[in-house]
Parts: sequence; structure tokens; C-alpha cells
Amino acid sequence: MKFGFIGLGNMANAIINGMITSQQFNAADVYGINRSSEKTKTLMSQYGIQTAGSIEQLMDQVDVIIIAVKPQMFEDVIPAIQQHLKSNHIVISIAAGKSLDYLHNELGAQTPIFRVMPNINSTIGASTSCFSTIVGNDEQKVIVEKLFATVGTIDELPESLFSIFTTIGCASPAFTYLYIDSLARAAVREGMPKDMALQIAASSV
Repeated sequence: MKFGFIGLGNMANAIINGMITSQQFNAADVYGINRSSEKTKTLMSQYGIQTAGSIEQLMDQVDVIIIAVKPQMFEDVIPAIQQHLKSNHIVISIAAGKSLDYLHNELGAQTPIFRVMPNINSTIGASTSCFSTIVGNDEQKVIVEKLFATVGTIDELPESLFSIFTTIGCASPAFTYLYIDSLARAAVREGMPKDMALQIAASSV
């Protein structure tokens, strides 16, 4: 099974890191393409992943396509994905705000598409992630779960609950970090060393 990332931003970087460091996936089976060649070169050097010169070339090599571009970039990449989509492809989107209905409308009603929402804690392997699918089968679900288990926990939920999950599972870490920072700043103001204050506040939370 080969995996191709379209977009190599922070979240894709975190997922690739989880895949390789977990030793459950081989770098030779991971492909990536990004509009910035520097990011691609960095990940090639860091993890030994494969690169592709175009979306067509990437899709010819892989079984699972992870769309990891920002939502506003979809208009640029979806036509190329649609053009080169094969019957054996599994598509995973980690873009916020792009529903399964939208994805199926663009890529076909029978295409196995998974909408996955990880959170920022993926960067340390502690994400709380959820996924939804309409036509994905149990075997394909196992692939998705294995992939995202390398960066934390992963659970299935109905897409009707995705907006709720996005609020409590994806936005909440930012508020939690603000809370930790506020605790630490209060302690520093009262005379505690900053490193100690941060350690105590973070470990307490």
C-alpha cells in the first residue's frame, strides 16, 4: 500500500513523521508533492520519502491519496485529482469545511472518500482525530485508522457531528494552551521562574 500527500504543510509533515517514526510504514511507500519545492526537499531529506513532479505522477504511484492542501486551494488541485483518479484509489481529505457531499460531487459518488479531522496535537503524536465516510468499507476504514493512529487516537463519527467535533476536538487545544500560558504568566508575575511555572502549569492541566 502506497500513500501520496498532495500538500506538505504542517499537518502533512506531522502525519508523515508519525508514519515513519512509528515504523509501521516505509518511507519508500510515501510520496509527496507541494507547490513549494523546498518543503518537498526538506521532507525527502528528513524522512526519505519519495517525491513526484506532478499530481498525475503521484497518483500513478499510490493507492491512498491524502489531500492536505488548504480549503482555498481545492479549486486548483481537485480537477487534476479528478482527471487521474482510478478505481482502486482511496481518497482522504483533511481539509476543514469540505464536506463529503462536496468531495463526492467532485470526485464521484462511488469513490471511497474519507473525511478526517486531526488536531494540532498531531505534531507530538497526541492528536484526537475523527473520520467520516459514506461508501468506505471496513477494510478501507482499517487503513485510515492505522494511518492516523500514528499521530494519536482516531474514531469514526457521523459527519453530522463534524462541526461539533471540530469545536471540542480541534479548536479546544488552542484555548487550553492559552489557559496554561495564563497560569504560568501569573506565577511568573508573583516571582516563580518561567520554566518552572510552565512545567507546573502544563503538568497540572
